[in-house]
Amino acid sequence: MRHGIHPVSRPVVFRDRAAGFHLLTHSTLHSERTVEWEDGSTYPVVDVEISSASHPFYTGTSRVLDTAGRVERFQRRYGTTAAVRP
Repeated sequence: MRHGIHPVSRPVVFRDRAAGFHLLTHSTLHSERTVEWEDGSTYPVVDVEISSASHPFYTGTSRVLDTAGRVERFQRRYGTTAAVRP
């Protein structure tokens, strides 16, 4: 690898305040705010809106959409149209 062209990677805490979830990992993001981690060290903290702890797909709270009903409702409302002429 060439030196001086890659961003600096450092330990950063990602915090999902809605779920109370914290994750310590490496990132190139920079933050002025810091937090004290479980090991007693201080790390920069980045607040995120959604994490694996609060995302509906991972928590099992996602809803299934009725796409077949939407297609039928569209066809009832607008009917079928003739094929597009070239």
